Amino acid sequence: MRGFRLSSILTTVAVGASAALTNGRSFSYDGYKVFRVKTHAQPSVVQEKLSNITFEQWNHDVHSHIDIVLAPDQLPGFAELDLEYDIMHDDLGGSIAAESVHSSLWKRQAGGLSWFDSYHDYQDHIQYLQSLHDLFPDNSEIISSGSSYENRSLNGIHLWGAGGPGKPAVLYHGTVHAREWISAATTEYLTYKLVTEYKAGDRATRAALDKYDFYIIPIVNPDGFVYTQTTQRLWRKNRQPGPNGSTCYGRDINRNWEFAWDANPLGASTNPCSQTYKGERPSDTPENQGLDRLVRRLRDGAGIKLYIDWHSYGQYILSPFGYKETLYAPELGKWTKAAQYVSDAIRDSSAALTTFTFGPSGATLYTTTGAAPDHVYSIGRADFSYTIELRDIGKHGFVLPPELIRPTVEEQWPGQKVLWTLLDEEFFDGVGLLRRLDGRQSTP
Repeated sequence: MRGFRLSSILTTVAVGASAALTNGRSFSYDGYKVFRVKTHAQPSVVQEKLSNITFEQWNHDVHSHIDIVLAPDQLPGFAELDLEYDIMHDDLGGSIAAESVHSSLWKRQAGGLSWFDSYHDYQDHIQYLQSLHDLFPDNSEIISSGSSYENRSLNGIHLWGAGGPGKPAVLYHGTVHAREWISAATTEYLTYKLVTEYKAGDRATRAALDKYDFYIIPIVNPDGFVYTQTTQRLWRKNRQPGPNGSTCYGRDINRNWEFAWDANPLGASTNPCSQTYKGERPSDTPENQGLDRLVRRLRDGAGIKLYIDWHSYGQYILSPFGYKETLYAPELGKWTKAAQYVSDAIRDSSAALTTFTFGPSGATLYTTTGAAPDHVYSIGRADFSYTIELRDIGKHGFVLPPELIRPTVEEQWPGQKVLWTLLDEEFFDGVGLLRRLDGRQSTP
């Protein structure tokens, strides 16, 4: 039963928290536990048992397991269900406290790796981008793709190599979902490596930056990100008020893109209290409107060679399409082959032998409508378009401890270096993998 959509009972914890937090009270996870409940390919049986308790669900693909967050008062009822499970967080509040943001540990200079030893607050992320620009002043600029609902700038950085800017674009988005802190660190690490390795004369880095312009926006949901650090750690959406006087806040920016926004009822929620609420209309979030303007501008310029939307967790490399499990783009062959090389490079470089599953999003993971990779491929005409779900596969989930930041971000560098060498269509000539999609902008 892949692509299972959350029912209202499954989001009760999140809904209650959303309503309470409109009054500014901080939500505590002290005493909460996170379990990975095994389904053994019979999710409906487990879901029926779980329907008698209240919980928040972290994952969507429930074929093998369901990751759930339980409040202390729900634990006795859960114990009576006699389900098979592993404990992800025995005390979620304690795990969140262990993540604690340590801005003081950063020496406020971008030339070292200490930044990646801890998590940071929003203003320090803005300053870190500026520090990266200061390291590379003649080949970079600070950019903004618009403003959030609460009027924070969607700051990013634009990098280029020899010959100046104006080449085909590589576009990275991070922290679309506010609680996925590791995605900001990953995009910033890739930026750091691009700058420092280019300056050091690394051949592969120079080849990539001399051929492509990189546009990197580490936090495209700044309001939600700030909210996770001040009020509710597991907040996902933006902070836009719900429609028609709803007491629930937020839209899922990654269900709000125009392409395929309403193509499949399983791909997003129409409930403003849901974690996957898609909004009232396509692109009705200010964040999405700004991001889409940048996509269309890059498309109408030198074009978009590669797009990646960085997320956590699950360790996946996912290509279009997400809105229909049985729809495969003609480019799927080259996308899948490239993803395999990326996955191999990550595994071979990682002491943990980190493995990534790859394939088309809807068929490999679950159904999503109004999702960024589908839109940036279909409307933005990107040659390659992916979602990458970072570590882990269920030991920590969204609350990844600080000691895993550096190994998580470092293993992505060799994967991206391999991917950049595969962006040329010539690589796929002669092996039957290169095909073009006609009418890719047609309505789904």
